[in-house]
Amino acid sequence: MFPSACVEIFSQDESACGESRHTDAAAITKRRLAVFLGRAALAILAASVAGELVAQDRRGQFRTPAGLAPDPATTEEAVVQVYAARATQWRGYFGVHSWIAAKPAGAGSFTVYELVGYQTQRTGSGVRTSRRVADRYWDGIPAQVLADVRGPGAEALIARIRAAAAAYPDAKTYRIWPGPNSNTFVAQILRTVPEMRVDLPATAIGKDYVGPQLVALTPSGTGAQFNVFGAAGVLAGWEEGIEVNLLGLTFGVNPKRLALKLPLIGNVGLIDSTKPRRLDEIIPAGAPTTPRQSVASR
Repeated sequence: MFPSACVEIFSQDESACGESRHTDAAAITKRRLAVFLGRAALAILAASVAGELVAQDRRGQFRTPAGLAPDPATTEEAVVQVYAARATQWRGYFGVHSWIAAKPAGAGSFTVYELVGYQTQRTGSGVRTSRRVADRYWDGIPAQVLADVRGPGAEALIARIRAAAAAYPDAKTYRIWPGPNSNTFVAQILRTVPEMRVDLPATAIGKDYVGPQLVALTPSGTGAQFNVFGAAGVLAGWEEGIEVNLLGLTFGVNPKRLALKLPLIGNVGLIDSTKPRRLDEIIPAGAPTTPRQSVASR
């Protein structure tokens, strides 16, 4: 047996060693935590710098033409085009932002008609009519041509587009889902110019919002649709085919273009409908067609 004095000494040493190990472990944990926080701070800083560089690059592309529109300086005839580009941030996974660009014959620039959400909050009206690049990048995201009509007949469409934009009834309201939004605005204008023959993509969320009236022409003006405030409905039209809208998501098929319409993806078709199309003359509804009158040709 050890003397009691020895046991006491050993007990004190063991206690001291335990306290030392505890102190060392705490110090190591603190150092590791400090290293982790330091690396996290550097990662956040690097991400912030990278994000700012990307944002600057996108802002640099904001007015850069994508080569989809004719040069207004060298194009004498009237041109009307419809565009769509994926929305910014998380919204781009679900939908697009659309706009209409028009150039009268002889004009040196395009006039763009669109609805912008943040402008609605700032000025009370989201309708924006501006002279700018028609096919610009949307916050750095490339656009897609949905329709391209040119010629003397396009000139007549521009006045109707201008009037429809000025008379848009939901200029003071903007809702990402289910509408009214930028796609609601474009769809409303397109109903007044069915000669454009535009089939808005399934990702144009808000295009089917028709307000309290519930029943309306399709955006192409070639059919009819029933929709409950953009959240549920059905559509059938010569240009659009058949669509079912459920909670703002569109499913459909377009036999004319051999296309499927799917949420998140959009329109997937075999026939290209975005090539420039001449519209030589607008034939009034009910007017007899003579050999001298020409219709839109692809």
